[in-house]
Amino acid sequence: MLHHSEDKLGELQEHLAECAQLADRQVNAPLFGNRPPTREECGEELEVDGCAEPITRAMLLGRQKHAVALACARDVLARLWPAPVSIEQRYRYYPHSKVLETISREKEQQLITQRCTEELWGSIKPDIVLHADYNLLKAAVIIDLKFPCPSSNSPTWRAYGRGSAYEDSNQGEVYKNALGGEALLLSPEGFFR
Repeated sequence: MLHHSEDKLGELQEHLAECAQLADRQVNAPLFGNRPPTREECGEELEVDGCAEPITRAMLLGRQKHAVALACARDVLARLWPAPVSIEQRYRYYPHSKVLETISREKEQQLITQRCTEELWGSIKPDIVLHADYNLLKAAVIIDLKFPCPSSNSPTWRAYGRGSAYEDSNQGEVYKNALGGEALLLSPEGFFR
């Protein structure tokens, strides 16, 4: 993380890790008390999406925890990161030409509302991008939140499979190639590469 002292970086990481821990506790507590969900509870299918794909408890918990952690992270970053920050910014990335462009929130929402999500194919949406300066297409650090369910699972970058725009790569690799900077995972257990 550029232009920051080691003390400030440590403080920033510590507070962001606390955000992930807070989100984990806050979302789990009303549902499970003082324990994390079991593997069986995580895998339970609770809903079906518009494409008839099952939505598991793990997926719903992850969404809720992301919302809490990102709200907390916004406050932390406003205090501790003087350069610009992008939160859940969607980018269109063309790896062969190394071209990166932003997709506005309005355009993204319009495509989702119109069910034209195929136009979002090949786009990326990191949770937090810390910029070193005002070039919003370059990152100092990219942070992706992961809330493994069950909590005994290790946080991992999602692998892009066959037919993907980024086949044989994972999220972290694509984020780093697209935006530069260091790509880190953040879970309630802390930061991982």
